[in-house]
Amino acid sequence: MSYEMIALVMFLSMLVMMLTGQRVFGVIGFVGVVAALMLWGTGGQGLAFGAGMKLMKWYPLLTLPMFVFMGYVMSEARLADDLYRMFHVWFGPVPGGLAIGTILLMVLISAMNGLSVAGMAIGATIALPELLRRSYDKRMVTGVIQAGSSLGILIPPSVVLVLYAMIARQPVGQLWLAGVFPGLMMAALFVLYIWLRCKITPSLGPALSEEERAEITTAEKLRLLRAGALPFIIFFVMMVPFVNGYTSLVESSVIGALTTVAAAILKGRFNREVFEKCTRLTLAISCMFMWIILAALTFGAVFDGLGAVKAIEGFFVGDLGLGPWEILILMQLSYLVMGMFLDDTAMLVIVAPLYVPLVRVLDLGMDKADVLIWYGVLYTITCQIAYLTPPFGYNLFLMRAMAPKEITIIDIYRSILPFVLVMTLALALVMAFPQIALWLPNTIYGK
Repeated sequence: MSYEMIALVMFLSMLVMMLTGQRVFGVIGFVGVVAALMLWGTGGQGLAFGAGMKLMKWYPLLTLPMFVFMGYVMSEARLADDLYRMFHVWFGPVPGGLAIGTILLMVLISAMNGLSVAGMAIGATIALPELLRRSYDKRMVTGVIQAGSSLGILIPPSVVLVLYAMIARQPVGQLWLAGVFPGLMMAALFVLYIWLRCKITPSLGPALSEEERAEITTAEKLRLLRAGALPFIIFFVMMVPFVNGYTSLVESSVIGALTTVAAAILKGRFNREVFEKCTRLTLAISCMFMWIILAALTFGAVFDGLGAVKAIEGFFVGDLGLGPWEILILMQLSYLVMGMFLDDTAMLVIVAPLYVPLVRVLDLGMDKADVLIWYGVLYTITCQIAYLTPPFGYNLFLMRAMAPKEITIIDIYRSILPFVLVMTLALALVMAFPQIALWLPNTIYGK
């Protein structure tokens, strides 16, 4: 059997086992280890052992539990309540103002947790009831919360970019900086869409009435402005030392976690129950990601040994005769299709051993050191779209679990269509203009 056929059998075996409902890391790791043993005998288990040692020595991985813990403390201690109230008061007079405020809330939550789960939890518990109470269209608000929460995997500190960094062997700091402008651009496009849609059809997102605005005094506005500044303070305390080079990435993540806990204590919302719940959830998420990375490294090592990357490159370039940009677009389309059935981590683990080396050798007209940083942003935006595309759509299931009964699964599916189109536009812009992602990391790191 040729090496290309062995690689194809491995890939198909993994997909078939996925259909059994087994855990992603178990399937990928099992296929990788069994293939290694069958190919290289009893010494093959050394691949899994080597991958484990590599994982344990990867110092930046310590940031993962810190940022996940931050997100859960923000959610469980309800530190975002005052922030949303501030957006409610300041943006209420604008058509769709509360929905716009929800997007801005999600941006700030994303900048402190790195996961979409925490943003979804905060949006569904704080924003959704308030928006529905104020007669916002149910499809509009569910789409806003789902799309806004997906920003957590692009705006730093993105946990998905940490996973990509490990598999692609790229610096996490540069990847995070590369996600800043694309994330803010996408949020701005969301805001523009909401404003235009509610301007054209005011019933979708009615502004606050004059009576309600008259009841809010200037003193109340200023008080909320001060109270809502807390998440900003946490973010700057965490990120400014890192950007200026005073602290390492890991040290900044610890500062962020400690600052968040201190803020929760000062607010009187941090107790043993909150601490225990946040710690348990953090442990569960961190262990899941570590098992997935371990499985991915093992599977990727076998693929590298088989020369599968060269075979894929030969198929795209030689057999199909595709150019570099055509290959890149085809790769992104494959992610979108897989995103209908798999979550973001499964997609990355399955395809990264093939696509990352291929991207490295494509002639895309840019510095080779920048290509994998830029591609990490493209992958993450594609994951955001996959989060919202049925039938799998991770955020769709989270919204169905948290939304009231009057919001059906059909409402949820229909609500995300315009936001998926906006995100696809953002993906096309970053592909066409790579400097949207690359300017900031190149400037900060002095390239």
